[in-house]
Amino acid sequence: MLDQVKALTFDVFGTVADWRGSITREGEALARSKNIHGVDWAKFADAWRALYQPMMQEVRSGRRPWTKLDDLHRMNLDRVLRDFSITGLSEPEIDHLNRVWHRLDPWPDVVAGLTRLKRKYILATLSNGNVALMVNMAKRAGLPWDVILGAEVARAYKPQPEAYLRSAEPTEYGPGQAKDVTPSRAWDVVAKDFNDLADRLGC
Repeated sequence: MLDQVKALTFDVFGTVADWRGSITREGEALARSKNIHGVDWAKFADAWRALYQPMMQEVRSGRRPWTKLDDLHRMNLDRVLRDFSITGLSEPEIDHLNRVWHRLDPWPDVVAGLTRLKRKYILATLSNGNVALMVNMAKRAGLPWDVILGAEVARAYKPQPEAYLRSAEPTEYGPGQAKDVTPSRAWDVVAKDFNDLADRLGC
């Protein structure tokens, strides 16, 4: 079955990028520059991320019109800043913090592993992140994607089927020709990291 695969699509937040560590580090740097005390930035990151699925469900359910992830993140950030009693930030500073998702660091094995996989497969994001977010993260981190796909392209958030089916359309690959790489053990190939995945796929 795997010999039919031509493309690999990737979950990004958590699988490719260390969102918790990246947000924690950026928050700690912000705290030093703005003299903010008493904030556990790892908990801040988790609280921000915890609002991710509920806000997307508002879009999935139709209660909220299509809204890109940058804007959902900003609404959630405003709430988390209030919850953690963080004040004194200007609008440009809050906008910059919101765009930390564009500046996430990849896990240490990711770039080397993706570079190996790219020799054999088309590599694409299949993320709930909007296109600009994915492009900016890739440029900064050196992620060698061939194409950016996902929620903004499909106008649907995972796990809606449309998020996968509409994202696959531009590649012109049919069922069985593309495989999704996610943090799960219930798949055709299980690997401990990206280099191990490249080994298992013969790259």
